[in-house]
Amino acid sequence: MSTVNKAIIVGHLGRDPEARSTKGGGTVVTLSVATTHRRKDADDETEWHRVTVFGQQAEACERYLAKGRLVYVEGRLRTSSYEKDGIKRYSTEIIANTVQFLGGKGDGSGKRDGEPRDSGPEPYGYDGGDDDIPF
Repeated sequence: MSTVNKAIIVGHLGRDPEARSTKGGGTVVTLSVATTHRRKDADDETEWHRVTVFGQQAEACERYLAKGRLVYVEGRLRTSSYEKDGIKRYSTEIIANTVQFLGGKGDGSGKRDGEPRDSGPEPYGYDGGDDDIPF
């Protein structure tokens, strides 16, 4: 039987993409994506996801994405370990296969001009309603 390692998230960028180059001259971009679970009876739960994007898709992310932009990410999970202050720690990231830019120019997709941006629109599919329907 084969196994599956797949992650799908839709969320807002918490900061502008961070780009770097590989030794071979390729582009790698790191995205910080927030997903929020809205709850009526308690505080909202926000999770932060580190997403790594490679190649031409990384170049497009660097060029067109900015803080606040809504994105769809599909990829696989990768966990690595490191030691800090004598304590073994773990870090999990999403290695992206697909990054789709969602929303329009009003949600952080404008050119980077150094001006502060707002946090963007509500998460995908959330209309601010107060019913108990989860979709």
